[in-house]
Amino acid sequence: MWRVTWLLLLATTVWQRGHTTEDENAQSPRHVSVVIVGSTGDLARKYLWQGFFRLYSSQVGKGYTFSFYGGGLSPSEKGTPLLFEILKELKCPPELAAERCALVKEQFLRLSQYIQLKTVEDYEKLSQQIEQQLKQEDMVEAGRLFYLSVPAFAYADVSSKINSTCRPPAEAWFRVVLEKPFGHDFESAQLLAAQLAGFLKEEEMYRIDHYLGKEVVAQILSFRKKNSNFLEPIWNRHHIERIEIVLKETLVCKGRIQFYDQYGVIRDVLQNHLTEVLTLLMMKIPANLSNSEEVLKNKLNVFSFLAPLGRNSVVVGQYQKYTEEVQEELNKTKDYFSRTPTFAGVGIFTDSPQYDGIPIFMTSGKMLDERVGYARILFKNDIFCVQDYSHVSCKPKQIVFHLGHGALDYPAILVSKNLFKPSLVSSVWREVTEHKDISVLGLPLSDYYIQTPVAPKEAYYVLINKVLHGRKDSFISADNLLASWAFWTPLLDSLVQAFPRPYPGGAANGDLLNFQLRGRELAYVNEAVVNVIQQGQDENFQVMQGKFRGAEMVSAWAKELVERLASDLQSIAEEVIQDEGQFHLVLSGGSSPIALFLQLALHHYTFPWHQTHVWLADERCVPTTDAGSNFRTIYEQLLQHVRIPYFNIHPMPVQLNQRLCVEEDGGALLYEKEINQHVNASSFHYVLLGVGQDGHTASLFQDSKLDETGERLVTLTESPVKPHQRMSLTFTAINKARRVGVLVMGKRKHELVTQLSRIKGQDNPEVAEGV
Repeated sequence: MWRVTWLLLLATTVWQRGHTTEDENAQSPRHVSVVIVGSTGDLARKYLWQGFFRLYSSQVGKGYTFSFYGGGLSPSEKGTPLLFEILKELKCPPELAAERCALVKEQFLRLSQYIQLKTVEDYEKLSQQIEQQLKQEDMVEAGRLFYLSVPAFAYADVSSKINSTCRPPAEAWFRVVLEKPFGHDFESAQLLAAQLAGFLKEEEMYRIDHYLGKEVVAQILSFRKKNSNFLEPIWNRHHIERIEIVLKETLVCKGRIQFYDQYGVIRDVLQNHLTEVLTLLMMKIPANLSNSEEVLKNKLNVFSFLAPLGRNSVVVGQYQKYTEEVQEELNKTKDYFSRTPTFAGVGIFTDSPQYDGIPIFMTSGKMLDERVGYARILFKNDIFCVQDYSHVSCKPKQIVFHLGHGALDYPAILVSKNLFKPSLVSSVWREVTEHKDISVLGLPLSDYYIQTPVAPKEAYYVLINKVLHGRKDSFISADNLLASWAFWTPLLDSLVQAFPRPYPGGAANGDLLNFQLRGRELAYVNEAVVNVIQQGQDENFQVMQGKFRGAEMVSAWAKELVERLASDLQSIAEEVIQDEGQFHLVLSGGSSPIALFLQLALHHYTFPWHQTHVWLADERCVPTTDAGSNFRTIYEQLLQHVRIPYFNIHPMPVQLNQRLCVEEDGGALLYEKEINQHVNASSFHYVLLGVGQDGHTASLFQDSKLDETGERLVTLTESPVKPHQRMSLTFTAINKARRVGVLVMGKRKHELVTQLSRIKGQDNPEVAEGV
């Protein structure tokens, strides 16, 4: 077995001070023990050992000595040959001359050994070996770095063993690097975070996303700060047309199916890599880029402004051979069909005053036409060119953070020459003046100012170096991780039953995956030409006929129903405004009217919102910022997308005196007074209601004491489900209305509508049912 008892003491080397914060006062070399758990796996073979070798070669003579332990489940006699086959293939860093590299590599191999890490006793032996070496060599310990290159399900077990056996003395640091995935959704990420917190402190955990080690990504904040004089006036919704964050791959998933089929493209790429790029583009620039706490805090703040994602925020696809690969690798039968998407395009919006209204397109996929990654900020061009369209001022204004590959084939930051000439982000970057005869995103290279690293560095080396120096700004905190999952999980849940669009792969995809923005909804440009699965029998409801209290019951499929109801509402509004000058519309919360709100916002641009007053039929007794607030739903799905005067919006005053729905505060009376003040004879022009599973409408429940409300227009009620307290219009207010519509949607309410159709009576509300 190889012994780790060597110090690198080259004749030409003079030890200098170390560079970590903890070691600023160190005058002599301090020892670092590096342990890679899972040291012969694919990740370790391709990236980790190469990264640690480059780290070692860069630290020669700079204040550290090292020992490297490759840990694994196999016994030493099996693991040792595997490890040294990996180490012999290590490549020399470009900054080292061949002769010097050979010497450094020989020393690195002598400092490395394989050790079995399976039981608690194995970890105890490791700790004893580290301590014995420190004592024998009379070395001062700087710290211990554990890199867990193991599946996420093993994190808690390995962390428990490390925590109980391998912690260094208090004066030395202790750092544990964790690889993604960090959970499968918000709940699993929360559970994993809680488990790890039982063994490791947050400051000891370095959750790695190798995208943050890519040199262009790592320089986004520096670029923004160094060019703030140019960027600050234009880095906002008034000047940015859209943002694109893209990772395209040409490879298939073969060989990764066991992992990929559980995760899919959104979990594998968008939730982590591309979301990290998004936060760097949109976060407030820290006063000090080296302040990890400030960087992470500002990144976290981005999530508080992101608008929720829904099923209509995404398009998904799957290359045609994927299911065949799943059947083969997972031993599935030939009739098995996977719904895991291998392609996704997502439209993201933010409520931030700085970026409100800017569409952010995020997309990634396998089996596409090229391998390339980039983030593009496209600016609005306010110049109208009468002629000479090839003039630089007539061309797109854009900044491209090019991560690598593609036609350009190297990492770079490109700024179109009709914007500004940027400063270099770093002293180790250079301006590119020689240009290939190629174009990047519609512009030839000669139309860009281009800068690139002088000597590109591999992402894992960059991040490993930051772990050594205790820099956490390029890693993911528990808060940021959970915020990301909280943002993405609702979208993932909405896709559980979705069928991704099949695509052939490569150039044959043509325009099949092109998508477009309609309002805030995303859709493929071309209709699907392949029908993968027929609807089941339970999905084929018959369109029913019937009446409710003598009025026509409009029954149709949901899309047709919503389109008709929206058109009817606009016609009624226009007619009322022509006669009376104003239209008073009452809306309900819940899920049923959301499709109607979106239809009105995205397709009825001539709706007379300027003369329309919007009221609420009912409200939960929660703050308007709460996800359960009816007003918040109406605002997010409708009001923020239309031009309606602020004073025409009338939310129910459920929160007064910093309290919710307290009778003495008089919220119900206040709303009633507002109705009497604005609405002629307190008679709304149109009241749109929904119906709950138990048959209630507005927040008027069967067991409520509704007979006590008398002629009151607004009352406080109690719901049998949380939140129990509600504010609602009374039947008196509803029955005074000129028109009442009842919108009932969803399969589970089909029987309820059948019961409603049998009710006899004189009143004539309009009932709409969608299936």
